[in-house]
Amino acid sequence: MGEEGIVLMVIGQYGANTLNVSNAVEKAIAGLDEIYADNDIKLHPTLFRPANYIERSVSSITGHLLIGGLFVVAILVIFLFNFRTAFISVMAIPLSLLTAILVLLEAGVNLNIMVIGGLAIALGEVVDDAIIDTENIFRRLRQNKLLVKPLPLPEVVYSASMEVRGSVVYASFIVALVFVPLLHLSGITGRLFAPLGMAYILSIMMSLLVALTITPALCYMLLAKDKLQNIEPPLINFLQPRYAKLLALISRFPYLLIISTILFCLSGLSVLPKLGGQFIPDLREGHYIIHTSNIAGTSLQESMRVGNQISKLFMAIPGVVSVSVWSGRAERGADTFGSHYSEFEVDLDAQLSGSEQQRVLDAIRKILDEFPGLRYEAHNFLSERINETISGYTTPVVVNIYGNDLDALDKKATEVATVMKTIDGAANVQVQSSAPTPLLQIALRLDRLQAHGLTPLAVVNTIKTAFEGLSVAKYQEDNRIYDVVVIAPEDSRQTPDDVRQLPIETADGLLLALEELADIRQQHGRYNILHQDGQRLQSITSHVVGRDIAGFMAELEQTIFDQVQFDATLYPEFTGAAIEQAKAKEELIILSCLVLAAVMMLIYVAIGSLRNVLLMLFNIPFALVGGVVAVLMTGGSFSVGSLVGFVTLFGITIRNTIMLVSHYQHLVQTEGLPWDLAVAIQGAQERLPSILMTALVTALAMLPIAVNSDNPGREIMGPMAAIIIGGLASSTILNLLIMPTIMLKFGRFNQ
Repeated sequence: MGEEGIVLMVIGQYGANTLNVSNAVEKAIAGLDEIYADNDIKLHPTLFRPANYIERSVSSITGHLLIGGLFVVAILVIFLFNFRTAFISVMAIPLSLLTAILVLLEAGVNLNIMVIGGLAIALGEVVDDAIIDTENIFRRLRQNKLLVKPLPLPEVVYSASMEVRGSVVYASFIVALVFVPLLHLSGITGRLFAPLGMAYILSIMMSLLVALTITPALCYMLLAKDKLQNIEPPLINFLQPRYAKLLALISRFPYLLIISTILFCLSGLSVLPKLGGQFIPDLREGHYIIHTSNIAGTSLQESMRVGNQISKLFMAIPGVVSVSVWSGRAERGADTFGSHYSEFEVDLDAQLSGSEQQRVLDAIRKILDEFPGLRYEAHNFLSERINETISGYTTPVVVNIYGNDLDALDKKATEVATVMKTIDGAANVQVQSSAPTPLLQIALRLDRLQAHGLTPLAVVNTIKTAFEGLSVAKYQEDNRIYDVVVIAPEDSRQTPDDVRQLPIETADGLLLALEELADIRQQHGRYNILHQDGQRLQSITSHVVGRDIAGFMAELEQTIFDQVQFDATLYPEFTGAAIEQAKAKEELIILSCLVLAAVMMLIYVAIGSLRNVLLMLFNIPFALVGGVVAVLMTGGSFSVGSLVGFVTLFGITIRNTIMLVSHYQHLVQTEGLPWDLAVAIQGAQERLPSILMTALVTALAMLPIAVNSDNPGREIMGPMAAIIIGGLASSTILNLLIMPTIMLKFGRFNQ
């Protein structure tokens, strides 16, 4: 491809942090077309272009943001049945998200996929504060028109806004606070999810700012002087009386209701430990990297022959656009691969869905399985980089065995590999340090050299010249200088016999075969010796197919310790994506517990009753059950993104519960109503529109991301969105149907 092209390709692959850089590199490459043509160089710039995945992902998530926004508008119009109220609420979306983006850009954060994902997850929630404020002002303005002496409109707007102000502020801080643990995760997990958490927190804070300032002002400008109808919106008018009857019926059996709810939560949460897990879902980049390794010592020509054969089979797979292959290593390359190693870049049709890309990967693995003695690994670029960052290898499961005796390490690694192959789901199990490499040992016979007047240095120089070449002169053509190299003919340096028959000139001018002056025998030696932190080791790697990585890793550890004996000189280390996931899970749980304490304090400040705070926490396990059901419906496997989804769900659930309980508190303590069944039903009826709207807009805003999540840009955010939708469904049911009865039976609001 030419040295200039290689340099530019490397820059585009590893230095392109933004699409702008990729586009600039491509523009620079295009400017070299004339130079390439003059020098008969053909450049293929699209063989490996990571920007394709970024562009597809950004386009996909941006499109779903627009679709989610349309869902939000539709829900607001249907529930409020007033275009002006819908417009006021919707204005919170662009104002909140754009302000958050401006703050991020000012802080030097690029708009990458995870940042846009954080904005997408926050889409349904940034409008919640505005909905609550607008809906309450709208309702109070209509009620004011029914009074004999209506209050001044500014006073109505102000008092209605202040009525929900406290609960809105506390709820927003709680929703933002539960995402703080993402900012403090370590390792690659923190690098992945910190931008998402930052974007989410900023969006929520900006939405709160909009709700406190712009929303009341718009309500006064657009609603206060509007000829508001004195009737509820049709949908609310339809739902509220039926909802009141259902609450009255449910309240007759409080203990049966509570016991049934507890049993439901326990049955749902009992499934949680049985669900498998993985670090991150498979990413659908539309590009695969395949590493193949033949027997150590395989010639470069043989590796290229096999590589060309494999390339033709790959190209026959439907959906494959291009295949490139290289073997060995560059003269001054950073990698230390031998001529037995090859790497393939397989580019797919950009329109392939996630399932179709998986079909191509399965077909690639099936082809490679048919080549005997060929070891391989096949995965996409980002997953490879993530796994390499975690363990140093491109596979998700790695077992390192440390020791000093190389033979003992090899033997123990073989035992571990044999055990690993017996575990269900293990694929491409490999001992990483290559098998013995064939060597040709040349031991010079000093007595024979002396008899013919030869020195060892002269013989060694002859061997080196014949098989490696020796530069003896230079010549210039045009403006280029070329070396003149002396080397044996290619057909005379292919086999061990060629070495044996190499002619050596003696001091007398005789030509003797090298085998007459040396003992030449074939042996084997180590291709490489692995080290880490100054210690020798052997590494066994494996892929996992058809089951979750976390379950596989747990079974692997148990089986190896049961079946393989380690003495005092050898010890194993288990690493890889499953270990990183467990570490992230542990960190997230610890940090979330600390945040939970802060959340409890905020709820107590907002509600002022420890009894009511504890009752509100009853909603959390019910929400988790809905999230678990969503996991089961979308594949039954946890990832780190799934855990983040549960964290998000916790904040959203608490928000809606605060809105209900704080309204009960307002009715009893501010309006002086007695705390009884009628007030419990009245408060639930008045909060029904805002709770339903906030739940629906959040769920529907995330629905486009949750649907077909196995596609570019949605692999990580999709499971999160599905969990939030499932948890919202169950928590909203509890909040609207069960929480009023629980608060009526056990809550206290009288001062």
